[in-house]
Parts: sequence; structure tokens; C-alpha cells
Amino acid sequence: MAFCWIIDFPFYEWDEATKKLDFGHNPFSMPKGGAISDDDDKLAVVADQYDMVMNGYEICSGAVRNHSPEIMYKVFGVLGYDEKYVEEKFGGMLNAFKFGAPPHAGCAFGLDRIFMVLSETSNIRDVVAFPKNGAGIDVMMQSPSKVDDSQLKELGIK
Repeated sequence: MAFCWIIDFPFYEWDEATKKLDFGHNPFSMPKGGAISDDDDKLAVVADQYDMVMNGYEICSGAVRNHSPEIMYKVFGVLGYDEKYVEEKFGGMLNAFKFGAPPHAGCAFGLDRIFMVLSETSNIRDVVAFPKNGAGIDVMMQSPSKVDDSQLKELGIK
């Protein structure tokens, strides 16, 4: 088995299609060092994110999460989004942060991916009990399926 930690993901990247700067991966991770200054070369800013790779397959992904409303406004502001936009899209999360969410980080291992590598198969569907097809449909369970009106009513969904 060959393992490798991948670190120093670019926080921003240049999008050739739109000819604009965009998030490189996850806008909710903390920039390394905890802030972005107006003087920073935005393409040089790295995110405090990490992945573990096993034999060429990502088996774990994680990050230090951005827990600061001020930094959240700043990282979106670099791309031209104002505070109103950030509040509209992510207000619930920002409100939680305003009550003092502590700095936090974590990662999650994909056991199905680990088993895929250990089983020496290149298709994750070979190790998942009820795999979905390429369209995201579980043909064994007929999922997703239509929801009954009574279920919607019970949940208060129109």
C-alpha cells in the first residue's frame, strides 16, 4: 500500500471558461494562516485542506473549517460577492458562527474506497451493497422514487 497526504490546495484558481477567479475547491475551509490580505496574490493563497490518497485513490478528505464571519465575507468578497449575498446564501451558518463556534477541523475516511483498493478493483460499485448507476439511480431499490402526497403533507412540504 502506498499512502500520501495531499496538502496546500489552492484556495482560488483561474477559471478559463469564465475568465474570472473562482474558488479552487471548498469556500468553507480556512485559508492557511487564517486570513487573506488585500496585498496577497490570490492565486498563491492556500486552503487549510488535506486529502489522503491510497494507491492513487482519495480515501480521506478534510479541512480546518472557516468559523469566522469576517473571514467568510473576505474570501467571498475577493470574488466580488458582497456581504448581502453571503448572508442570503449562508446566513444560517454565519449566525451560528456569530454565537461563537470554536475553531474546528476534521476529516472523513471513505471505507468503501478503502475496500475498493484492498479488493484490487477499480470500480467502487464492486464493493458497495446497493450501488447507484451512472445516473444516480439505485436499480435494486428503485430509488429515487416518487413521493406520495400523504408523505409530503406529513412533512409539511408542498
